[in-house]
Amino acid sequence: MAASKPVEAAMVAAAGPGSGSGVGGGSATSGPGTGGLPRWQLALAVGAPLLLGAGALYLWSRQRRRRETGARGDSGGLKRNSERKTPEGRASPAPGSGHPDGPGTHLEMNSLDRAQAAKNKGNKYFKAGKYEQAIQCYTEAISLCPTEKNVDLSTFYQNRAAAFEQLQKWKEVAQDCTKAVELNPKYVKALFRRAKAHEKLDNKKECLEDVTAVCILEGFQNQQSMLLADKVLKLLGKEKAKEKYKNREPLMPSPQFIKSYFSSFTDDIISQPMLKGEKSDEDKDKEGEALEVKENSGYLKAKQYMEEENYDKIISECSKEIDAQGKYMAEALLLRATFYLLIGNANAAKPDLDKVISLQEANVKLRANALIKRGSMHMQQQQPLLSTQDFNMAADIDPQNADVYHHRGQLKILLDQVEEAVADFDECIRLRPESALAQAQKCFALYRQAYTGNNSSQIQAAMKGFEEVIKKFPRCAEGYALYAQALTDQQQFGKADEMYDKCINLEPDNATTYVHKGLLQLQWKQDLDKGLELISKAIEIDNKCDFAYETMGTIEVQRGNMEKAIDMFNRAVNLAKSEMEMAHLYSLCDAAHAQTEVAKKYGLKPPTL
Repeated sequence: MAASKPVEAAMVAAAGPGSGSGVGGGSATSGPGTGGLPRWQLALAVGAPLLLGAGALYLWSRQRRRRETGARGDSGGLKRNSERKTPEGRASPAPGSGHPDGPGTHLEMNSLDRAQAAKNKGNKYFKAGKYEQAIQCYTEAISLCPTEKNVDLSTFYQNRAAAFEQLQKWKEVAQDCTKAVELNPKYVKALFRRAKAHEKLDNKKECLEDVTAVCILEGFQNQQSMLLADKVLKLLGKEKAKEKYKNREPLMPSPQFIKSYFSSFTDDIISQPMLKGEKSDEDKDKEGEALEVKENSGYLKAKQYMEEENYDKIISECSKEIDAQGKYMAEALLLRATFYLLIGNANAAKPDLDKVISLQEANVKLRANALIKRGSMHMQQQQPLLSTQDFNMAADIDPQNADVYHHRGQLKILLDQVEEAVADFDECIRLRPESALAQAQKCFALYRQAYTGNNSSQIQAAMKGFEEVIKKFPRCAEGYALYAQALTDQQQFGKADEMYDKCINLEPDNATTYVHKGLLQLQWKQDLDKGLELISKAIEIDNKCDFAYETMGTIEVQRGNMEKAIDMFNRAVNLAKSEMEMAHLYSLCDAAHAQTEVAKKYGLKPPTL
């Protein structure tokens, strides 16, 4: 089964087959996607069931359904798409505050009445667009208001902040909102207005904390606050990832990952076993006699290291072949580029891929393979047009190469071009009828199309197709894994569990399958202990499985264990194979941090599992 890790943005949004390692491999058993929800929501989970469907982890289905059905009715909430520009008459109630009962408050009420009158006058100026005059009135209201009247006073500060906002005086907006929040800590309007001011002032961390508090108070039902949270988390993630990725130490993936990645190619010359006569002169037989030597070559040594799973030496040996401009220079360039991609160094990989592609005299299969890998790299970098160009060029120069259609089919799924994807899978199958992986992924593409279109007859046809694939190819682990995801969508949990077991029996060292099976336990039986046990098993099998760490972190967020969640996300960050993956993981980590700070400051935190 191909390596499994999601590629971000467009590649995840399809909630379909992932792109393997993000360097051209192909598996649908990828990491968590979002099905249209911003990925940061995974870290601001509010206790909804964990739902695994077609490679996606939906943590917020309950909140999403609420959001689609309307707005909150309480005084602290706002309608989903409501604007927050106008001043108001009252603030959200604060516990223990309000007007005192009983006699003896005549003087206070007079002061409060005068303050309210000044505020009302300010509101009229505000609505007329006379913001300076409105500010003067709100300032008068603040000065007249008795200091113990927290709710009223917070309203006056918030209204003045609204006027400052219209004048784009962001510092003053933040200051007045801070006063309002000090007086009424759960004042949604003031928190959100301060969040927007912090955004303008480029105070991303403060902005995130405020908007996180707003999201929790509103039950994640207001699109404005959700979008702002998504925006600032993405910005924070990109900033941190850019710095971290630039200075990161290259990290070789696990042997399981590398073997799985190469298994997704069938027409890849560099991953084929060494031929007789290609052994280097350093190899000896049992009697100490030299084996037949074709020639001494850094590339051939690199190939030998591949067979021995001694992957750390491959790049240096390829470099020797390239520096010597040896006979296998094109092969060495492609193999070196592939391992640069595997360790997450796309900048180093691209020049090597470019050179192979430009070598007109090189074997056409080498050039086509380089185009596939460069196209996958472009897709990972959110450049779908460049990606499509590379795949189309590969099909033009090597039209009989099944890998081109297999991997382009995955690209088309990610671009939501299912009919074109199916056509590519069909071409791959025509060229290689024994390609079980292409047949399984074709079924998955058809299933996702039927599922998203809510076409029950097509869903049943796709499910029947899965049965035929696993019957025809009983040794194809990918077929069982994809079928399990479709069965999970259909809530046929018992059968899905059986499919994962068959997948594990075929590939007991594939950590990703254990993660998916663990998630299934959470949805099916709400068995948190069993789910965590299986995900822990995945980490035991492959301690470089970033999907396992990310999933574990997400679950720990839901359990309220923020410190452990942040540790898991940070481990995943260190294993990220691209700057984009790293940015996403930092977003999850920052969301968890923000939730921790909000809990400390305001006592706000979502329900936990």
